[in-house]
Amino acid sequence: MLSTISYPPQTAPAEILPHTLEAQVGNTPLIRLRKTAVAHHLPPTVELYAKAEWFNPSGSVKARAALNIILTAEREGLLKPGMTLLDSTSGNMGIAYALFGAARGYRVKLTLPANASPERIAILRAYGAELILTDPLEGSDGAIIEARQIAAADPTIYYANQYNNEASWLAHYHSTGNEIWAQTDGRVTHFVAGLGTSGTFTGTTRRLKELNPAIQCISMQPDSPFNGLEGLKHMATAIKPGIYDEELADGDTAVRTEDAYALARFLARQEGLFVGISAAAAAVASIQVARELDEGVIVTILPDDGLKYMSEAFWTKG
Repeated sequence: MLSTISYPPQTAPAEILPHTLEAQVGNTPLIRLRKTAVAHHLPPTVELYAKAEWFNPSGSVKARAALNIILTAEREGLLKPGMTLLDSTSGNMGIAYALFGAARGYRVKLTLPANASPERIAILRAYGAELILTDPLEGSDGAIIEARQIAAADPTIYYANQYNNEASWLAHYHSTGNEIWAQTDGRVTHFVAGLGTSGTFTGTTRRLKELNPAIQCISMQPDSPFNGLEGLKHMATAIKPGIYDEELADGDTAVRTEDAYALARFLARQEGLFVGISAAAAAVASIQVARELDEGVIVTILPDDGLKYMSEAFWTKG
């Protein structure tokens, strides 16, 4: 029973006051994808659910990790008002940093690929973040390398280093995993999430495995290094995050960009869920997992909505 589970200490410390942006992070809705299951001929004994992470104040799942990274750095004396927070980003993490930086009194400097969606770049600039745009052909790895060089040249900057920061995955260990367990009344049998920093998958999986070791946790990544799944990493060819544990997943599934685009359109037009590209890819992966089952309760993460991808041409196709 849920009442007998002893949860570890939560990450929400005394610094988070009621009625603040920080207090709104987490506890996102769990939505059942009924039409998606029917359209893809899944048996009625397989339930498909998704966490709607755009309900976070920054509009994405990255609010969880960004806030925990900032709070942890504050507690450890690494980040103080007036300082500059630096990190690389593909967009969503940067938006979360910029939002909380504005709220808590930090300057934010970000490196990101120049081909990040114009909506993301506009949002970051609206928050006042300083942007260093990197070679789009180098993807997120190029942004990582640039951030490392900036941090090495200026020791007064706090380099958040999300790909190697334990506070990233711990945010999900303390929040996302527990939320999924509670929202499914402990019935969850499969968890599916994409790999970018790998923080969402790592932290959620570690917590769910503690709650029930039988839960199958499946990671998802693009099917090739050249893809349009913004925010996700093809781990075989990318700089592997320090927090990535390649032995943690019970399985891994690859997703084609075109399949994610098609499902993004379907989710908008049939489920009323206007989601981002990585969210659609996570739903594709969940369908792939579901097709191998006779019964089960699958939960995935929809990292953000589609508003930051409005300029993409695929919305009007199909």
